This record gives sequence, structure tokens and C-alpha cells, in this order.
Amino acid sequence: MEETSAPRAQWLRGVLDMCLLALMAEAPVYGYEMTVRLAEVGLDVADGSIYPALARLRKRGLVETERRSGGGGPARTYYSPSGAGMRMLRAWGRDWGEFAASIGAIVGPPAREES
Repeated sequence: MEETSAPRAQWLRGVLDMCLLALMAEAPVYGYEMTVRLAEVGLDVADGSIYPALARLRKRGLVETERRSGGGGPARTYYSPSGAGMRMLRAWGRDWGEFAASIGAIVGPPAREES
């Protein structure tokens, strides 16, 4: 059986910032919650990848943070896109649509496996 996780992991690294901004755009969200929500749609991302990406987005001025009480636990940092982050998300979304269409034109629809 051919290894498929390596290309998938590389693809995810390339679009992780966009995915995180998209999750934040729905509502402010904290880091671990992003990991869980990505996993729910089949994108397994380790915490060790999420937090450096969030720091990178914050350094670029694309996200804003807010500390909130953890409801009995430690305080959590919630992330939401800044105005620049929303503009970047829209631009990345357009770029992604064009890119995915280009790849789809080359690769075509997935081949059905024969029984």
C-alpha cells in the first residue's frame, strides 16, 4: 500500500493558516478547540503545529487575542481575525478556489476503485 499521509501533511502545512483564519471567522476560538474542529473534518493537526501557526498569524497582525476565564480551569486565549486577517482570508479563499480548480482540471474526479 502506498503512503498517502506525507503528501496530505505537506498540503495541510500549506493551507493551515487559511484554515485557522476560517475557523476564527465563524466565532472567536481557542487553540485546542481549533485542533478538535480540524480533526472533526478529517484534518489531524498536532497542537505543536497549531500554536506556531497562531503565533505567526498574530505576528503578521492577522489575528487578535482575548484572554477569557476557563470556567474553573486556567484562562484561555481566544483568537479572532483582525480586519487585515479577514481581508487576507477572502484573498486566500479566492486563490484557493482558483488553485483547486486548476488541480482538478489536471487530476480530474477521483477514480472509483474496482471491486
